[in-house]
Amino acid sequence: MKQTILVVEDDQLIRELICIYLKKDGYDVIAAVDGEEAKELFLMHHPCLIVLDLMLPKCSGEEYCKWVKDQGLNEVSIIMLSAKVHTNDKINGLRMGADDYMTKPFDPDELLAHVEAVLRRTGQFCQKIAYDGLCIKPRKGEVLLFDQKINLTKHEFNLLFHFMENPNIVLTREDLLHQLYPYGDKVVLDRTIDAHVKKLREKIEEVPSSPKRILTVRGMGYKFAHD
Repeated sequence: MKQTILVVEDDQLIRELICIYLKKDGYDVIAAVDGEEAKELFLMHHPCLIVLDLMLPKCSGEEYCKWVKDQGLNEVSIIMLSAKVHTNDKINGLRMGADDYMTKPFDPDELLAHVEAVLRRTGQFCQKIAYDGLCIKPRKGEVLLFDQKINLTKHEFNLLFHFMENPNIVLTREDLLHQLYPYGDKVVLDRTIDAHVKKLREKIEEVPSSPKRILTVRGMGYKFAHD
């Protein structure tokens, strides 16, 4: 399960450089040019870590950091990047909720080391899969849809987790039955899966703007659609 990092930087060259290094190191990377775009990407992808420039248009890095913390998602780590080099600036950034603070200019390899160090401390709390605003946190047993918690039964949660671990793969009813009932309860029928899928669809596709996620593949089973 790859960890997702959001890079928020308005300087194109710096942004692209950071993204290249992080991708080479095996992370899923998304990028925003300002604080407002970063808010949208945050709710869509639920990153584990944010590399955050402070001098941003529309919404400053300090304002964005406060917005993230106001969401109550303390498992999200933040590394601040700034040309502000005074000790007070670093102290203020850390008190604001940042996990680390680096000054510009910086060495990309040093940034990678800081990312690895922060995720060693916090990554165990950040196991998640997120697609298009839908996020599942298997360790915490939580599901978020556009940052709103969705209540699922145990079977619905396990079903969704299996779907999201296997995007765009057709899963037969037999496979799904085995995932939910691994001990081979013979009284469980195929239509039981259909009933679970129906209820799951109602919950994760209830928001008007939410895409159709679980598709029926006639004569075969279902698949979780993700572009």
